[in-house]
Amino acid sequence: MAVSWWIWALLMVAVAAMLAVDLFLHRDNHVIGFREAAVWSGIWITAGLLFGVILWAWQGSDAAGTYYAGYLIEKALSIDNVFVFALIFTYFAVPPAFQHKVLFWGVIGALVFRLVFIFVGAELLETFFWTAYVFGVFLIYTGYKMAFRHGGQTSPDRNPVVRLVRKIIPTDAAYHGDKFFTRVSGKRVATLLFVVLIAIEATDLIFAIDSVAAILAITTSTFIVWTANAFAILGLRSLYFCLAGLLRRFVHLHYGLAVLLAFAGVKLILSETPVGKLPIPVTLGVIVVTITVSIGWSLRSTRGSTAAIDGPAPGTGDPATSSNTPTSRR
Repeated sequence: MAVSWWIWALLMVAVAAMLAVDLFLHRDNHVIGFREAAVWSGIWITAGLLFGVILWAWQGSDAAGTYYAGYLIEKALSIDNVFVFALIFTYFAVPPAFQHKVLFWGVIGALVFRLVFIFVGAELLETFFWTAYVFGVFLIYTGYKMAFRHGGQTSPDRNPVVRLVRKIIPTDAAYHGDKFFTRVSGKRVATLLFVVLIAIEATDLIFAIDSVAAILAITTSTFIVWTANAFAILGLRSLYFCLAGLLRRFVHLHYGLAVLLAFAGVKLILSETPVGKLPIPVTLGVIVVTITVSIGWSLRSTRGSTAAIDGPAPGTGDPATSSNTPTSRR
């Protein structure tokens, strides 16, 4: 699908405007409650769905169906991002009032990373047919690892990017309000909040490889792939604050995500065989059914379990007992 440069420019301006509005409305670093997060999630989801309608009127039902398939799979995979964000915020004991700022700049980084991956990945698939097999096997393997990975999480402090940043940039192990950098004894240093941001960006970089490869299994149209990613990611912050208190109930969701990644891998491999690309309605059906079943299974399994839903949201806690150091790092 060929798209003029001015349409790309218009899209970038629209995304920048939405981010600017979000930043302006949250400039006071207030704690995001469930009700506010739910409203914003509704706004972002509506924006994503409306773009699909625009695409339908502009390019037809096939383009819109492809976009919706990519949007849904990215939205589903973003729930796994939320799990990791909760782990990072809890590990570093990030004050609730500063979490939105970290996620805001994390989203901007995610948009940039995905734009690069999308153009590189699409070019590889268009130029070298065998890269479809490589990406397909990678997605199937990633799905297998995801299905059996739960039960052990890597400490954010062991992330090589985070460790490298701490070695290169002088860092103060405390929060200084919402600042990423400050001066201590006359010396400019990074704050612990900056370390958290790097941890978020580094983990999202890994997630970007999986999610972009999964959507490229549906289409190699860079415009559709990036818009599906962009509209799904724009609502990632609100999604986090909506789901933070419910994450403990999604005990079987990773199986559904594993199935989606493996399905995308098989779909990508089949596209370079006589079978060809699977119809978009089939793809949409598999995505919707898989997400619905895995979430329904999770909620049913944890129904009535107080241990699954009690307690504060990850990364929060009692403000009266919070401190400037990551006390959860025990």
